[in-house]
Amino acid sequence: MPLKPGTVVEVRVYSSVVEFHHNGVRVAQHERSYDRARQILDLEHYLDVLERKPGALRGSKPLAEWRAQGRWPASYDQLWVLMAGKQGRQSGARAMVAVIRMGREFGHAKLEATVVEALELGCTDVAAIRHLLMTDQLQHVAQETIEIGALAAYERPLPTMIEYNQLLSAGISGVQA
Repeated sequence: MPLKPGTVVEVRVYSSVVEFHHNGVRVAQHERSYDRARQILDLEHYLDVLERKPGALRGSKPLAEWRAQGRWPASYDQLWVLMAGKQGRQSGARAMVAVIRMGREFGHAKLEATVVEALELGCTDVAAIRHLLMTDQLQHVAQETIEIGALAAYERPLPTMIEYNQLLSAGISGVQA
C-alpha cells in the first residue's frame, strides 16, 4: 500500500521479526535475518505488484521461497493450471494472485483446505472459492415451526380458479356465437 508523503510509520525490531505499524496498527511483519546478503522474500508482500504484472508470478523468487518453505502446496499448482487453461495465462495468474490474497483474510490453512475442496468440486472461479471459504459464515440457523393455536380459527381455504376459468370459457363462446 503506497503511503502519502509525511506519513509516519513506526518500525519495531524484535529478535526474530521486524514489525511495521501505521497509526498504531501492525500493517506488516517480516522475519529478521542476521545473515549477510540473505534475502527473505514473502510472496504476500508482492501481491500488489503481481496483480498488475501477473506474468511475473511464475518465475518469481518469493514463489520459489514459498515452495522451499512448503507454503505452496501441489493443490495450488493444480488450481493455477486449471485457471490458466480456462482464462488464459495472464488472467489465470491474476486469479491465482487473488486466491493467494485470500490467505490473509481467512488464514492459509483454511485456504489450502478450501482449494483442495474446490478442485474436488471442479471449481476454478475466484468468487466460488471465496464463497467456499465463507460457507461457515453464510449458514443460517434452522427455524423451528411453531403452533399457531387460537389463530387456526382464522384459517381459510386457498382460492381456486375454477369459477374464473368457467367465466372465461363462457365469455369466449358467447363472443364467437
